[in-house]
Amino acid sequence: MRWVRLLALTAVVALGLAAPAQAQNACFGQTDADSVEQKPGPALRFGITPGVQTGQYVTGAVPPRTPEDPAKQVAGLAGLRPGDGPFVLRLHRFFWSGGEDEIRRVLALSDLYTRAGYLVELQLRYHPNAQQEGDIGAWVEHVREVVRRFGANPRVVAIQVTNEVNITFSPDSSDGSYTGARDALIEGVVAAKDEVRKRGFRQLEIGFNWAYRSEPSAENGFWSYLRDHGGPRFVEALDWVGVDAYPGTVFPPAHTEGGERDGMVNAFSTFRCYAGSAGIPETVPIHVEENGWPTAPPERSYEQQAKVAETLVRAVNDFRGTYNITDYRWFNLRDGDTTSPNFQTQYGLMTDEYEPKPAYGVYSRLVRELTERYAKPRLTLSVRCRARRWGAAVGGPDVDQVLSATFRVGDLHAPTDARAPFERSISARTFDRDRRRWNMVARVTLIDGRTADLHRRIGRCDR
Repeated sequence: MRWVRLLALTAVVALGLAAPAQAQNACFGQTDADSVEQKPGPALRFGITPGVQTGQYVTGAVPPRTPEDPAKQVAGLAGLRPGDGPFVLRLHRFFWSGGEDEIRRVLALSDLYTRAGYLVELQLRYHPNAQQEGDIGAWVEHVREVVRRFGANPRVVAIQVTNEVNITFSPDSSDGSYTGARDALIEGVVAAKDEVRKRGFRQLEIGFNWAYRSEPSAENGFWSYLRDHGGPRFVEALDWVGVDAYPGTVFPPAHTEGGERDGMVNAFSTFRCYAGSAGIPETVPIHVEENGWPTAPPERSYEQQAKVAETLVRAVNDFRGTYNITDYRWFNLRDGDTTSPNFQTQYGLMTDEYEPKPAYGVYSRLVRELTERYAKPRLTLSVRCRARRWGAAVGGPDVDQVLSATFRVGDLHAPTDARAPFERSISARTFDRDRRRWNMVARVTLIDGRTADLHRRIGRCDR
């Protein structure tokens, strides 16, 4: 394929110009997906970026966008969400430079989405202003504050610390051009994980992402820095590592129909090579944090996007066991401006008026076909009689996954206000009741949005 030849040429040039040590460490990955073994792995956890604002490679300036419509956005998300599995919303462009107003803005979004039953992850950008740039101590304190304030919500499940630090030429989309970005990545990850452990936020996982890809000498410098300045303390703080890949759009830029499958395999194999050189083992799972293909008719048609979406998602699913991939996010729900000549505003599965493109239906179908399924929660309802009052508690191996529980005694004549909310744990609550026989019922809501009804028969309580 054309891009394979381009990649090979890039490799030859890079090897010719690089120092011997760099040449030995260059990672060019697999270029033929058909030659790579497909190993089995757990089903993927899917999601999407719901916001419309995109970072712009090369152009630098963020183009204007059409306003969001919250009601239409929620409806669009509902059409993608599986009924029997999780769905993660990736909140991107969370800027350090935005200060308290930015934190409150993203907190409000997190609360909105998690109350609707979605899981949320954050892209926490370094992106400093002129006064902040290079002040890693202040950045670390900001990261810790974000963990404290967002980790208390048990449906906020991940924080990506910094964005695409290996990219140094696009400050709008990526953090790598800012002073101290590599240290911000390392120290931010370590601090975030330390705060998670201190606070007991077991659901909150910490990672960082890598953009596929810059030129080899720059990549060698980036990964060598992580190895030399991060070391074991950095690796031990990682719960996952992210890959942002746009084959046929960013790298490789040329579109060859069906070639996106080779592009995804090349991205994963290249990443594993570089990550291994920094001491990050393959046991640390990959999240595909950004993946997509923008439209720009007539050159980039809606029909092409639908075909590419099928190719991209199935490639990730086919090789999930080979490269230890657990998560996938499409970028993004809707266009920023469907009428713009800049194709970077048209990654959406929907137009800027929330009209579904053909790829919307493709992604919805693939999510339902390939998604991780919820396991039946392992919970028990126990009751006891003491001092003529009934007590109830939810327990079991999955009790730490409970967000809240509502208890009631199953008859119209029984108390109706016996509501007991809990945060992250369950303790007993007692109820006044007469000596007649009722059903004790607990409706339990889990962190991932599922509900479960637990029943116990109860009788006299006169001890």
